[in-house]
Amino acid sequence: MTNKVVQLRLVVEASDYDEAVRFYRDVLGLTEELAFESEGNARVCILAAGRATLEIANPAQKQMIDQVEVGRQVAPKFRVAFEVSDTSAATQSLVDAGATLVAPPTETPWRSLNARLDTPAGLHITLFQELEGVEQRSERAGFGTDEAGHNPSGD
Repeated sequence: MTNKVVQLRLVVEASDYDEAVRFYRDVLGLTEELAFESEGNARVCILAAGRATLEIANPAQKQMIDQVEVGRQVAPKFRVAFEVSDTSAATQSLVDAGATLVAPPTETPWRSLNARLDTPAGLHITLFQELEGVEQRSERAGFGTDEAGHNPSGD
């Protein structure tokens, strides 16, 4: 394929634009790359969030993640996940800045520490901290890649 994707952007409409920018840029710590203003008070702020991935999960996986992280089904069809170096501290900072805690930091079976929050602009987010590397994780049953139809769990 000659036209490979070089960037993923998630575009979110925020009715309280200033609050959303403050929250994600100033509290969560995303870096402002660009900002534009146009006629009619049209504004956009593009924030860098490090490496971007697109995580595709079937309904059973989405339900399992909700169960592990929260104990019940809560996530809408879309959920944004941010990797941080300290889930507990980042969670507290976001709650102090106005986010609603949905579930506190919880260690998952895939060895990450995940918290759930409802945040400005109507986003349901996960903060996650990896507790072990890919090499360690891939040695356990149920982990690996899903290239060419390979099912890492062996089902």
